[in-house]
Amino acid sequence: MGKAKMFKINSVATFPNVFQNPHFTNPKLINSNGEEVELKGKWKSEVFKNSNPLVLELACGKGDYTLALAEKYPQKNFLGVDIKGARIFTGAKNALEKNFSNVAFARMKIENITNFFAEGEVDELWITFPDPFPKKGDAKRRLTAPSFLKRYAAICKPNTVVNFKTDDLPLFHFTREMIEEAGLPLLYYRENIYAAPLDFAELNIQTYYEKSHLANGRTINFLKFELKQ
Repeated sequence: MGKAKMFKINSVATFPNVFQNPHFTNPKLINSNGEEVELKGKWKSEVFKNSNPLVLELACGKGDYTLALAEKYPQKNFLGVDIKGARIFTGAKNALEKNFSNVAFARMKIENITNFFAEGEVDELWITFPDPFPKKGDAKRRLTAPSFLKRYAAICKPNTVVNFKTDDLPLFHFTREMIEEAGLPLLYYRENIYAAPLDFAELNIQTYYEKSHLANGRTINFLKFELKQ
């Protein structure tokens, strides 16, 4: 592991806006003081100190969407979730420097997400450029596979909207198939979103990875759907 990556991993553990689950078989979160904290059902009251809606960005990477949405919607709470501490470092550091009180980050495996959020605790989801896991045998690892949709439904309010943005067209088509098979309402679907004027201002937010994909000539796709309990 390089020195820069190790520095980020060590630094993020000291950030007051980051909570980590370092031992993935143990459903405990650790705060910046190295203390175990129980936040299930308490994210709004304990972390954000309010009762505003809670929005998760899953596979948040460097937290580009988390920060941009938080700036656009100060009346909502935003939590970026990713497994990589070195990625979270960038977003968490920027949030602290900008004094964003409505931003936090959690390092955890998304397959364990029901360990850390209570039923009906989450108000909206964003899934931005997740790993497509292109091999057929890895389909169950995709963040829009049926098992993940069930996890999201378990922690979200009824009728929660899920926003999904990706450069991977096979994953995009797979996601639509999973939504239809689950009988979930598809609220919006568009391939190559930049080929025409954008229908939502939020789509103009471009992540670090998205900019790289666009530079390589890839197209960006977006859909949104509604979860049902």
